Amino acid sequence: MAAAARVLNISPSAVAQQLHALERDVGAPLLVRVGRTMRMTEQGARVLPPARQLLRDAADLRSVAHDGQVTGELHLGACTTPLTGLLPDILARLSRKFPQVNIHIQSANSAQLFAEVEAGKLDAALVLEAPYPLPKTCDWQLLREEPLIVLAPRAMAGRDPIALLREQPLIRYDRTLWGGRSADEYLAEAGIVPRVRFELNALNAIAMMVDRGLGVSIVPDWAPPWPEGIDIVRLQLPERRIGRRIGIVWSRSSVRTRLVAALLQESKRVTD
Repeated sequence: MAAAARVLNISPSAVAQQLHALERDVGAPLLVRVGRTMRMTEQGARVLPPARQLLRDAADLRSVAHDGQVTGELHLGACTTPLTGLLPDILARLSRKFPQVNIHIQSANSAQLFAEVEAGKLDAALVLEAPYPLPKTCDWQLLREEPLIVLAPRAMAGRDPIALLREQPLIRYDRTLWGGRSADEYLAEAGIVPRVRFELNALNAIAMMVDRGLGVSIVPDWAPPWPEGIDIVRLQLPERRIGRRIGIVWSRSSVRTRLVAALLQESKRVTD
């Protein structure tokens, strides 16, 4: 209650009064005090999703009413590395230029976010390029290409990356992920049968494991930040191979087309 009061810039008692008034209108208790905390009731849990939709619709109405302005609420998704590597700079520009835009951010893997955009639950998402044709209801803008590189401990800086992949234990980037498939395909095409020691889906963790001398890895050259304090080298492959492409997918049917257009514009300026 106190946290809600701080966000709304009103007193906790005013929040409590508004909550009681809402409960009277709904005809059911929405929150209940348990010790020193507040918990949602079963009725409150049922009311919450449509209440959020009502607020979103209200924001859309304000956006429509102010036709010449970029206002409203943007529901945005981002997978792990764009969430920390690209999105903060994009949001900084967007917030400075369009201070009336509120942004709700959801983190998930690319496949999940594509589905959320296609279903209309998200307006746009920073994701890896899909390995299948997009539905006609969606569109895509490329932001960044990431070539495959070999990560190795600093002591192996002068070694041939192909020889390292053949000889050293491999910390494999998860083959079930879109970003991991390209590395797996490269190994197969090069005739390399690696000695896989670990397989995981977290690039920062892979870099730290390489630093600890647990093996080498072949991964996309992802955007910073990288883990602090590690001492590894990024070795280029003999032939440049794109590991993954990162961009923005958005719904063409979204009512927040001006917000999406502003996002695309600022994203392009950050990555150009």
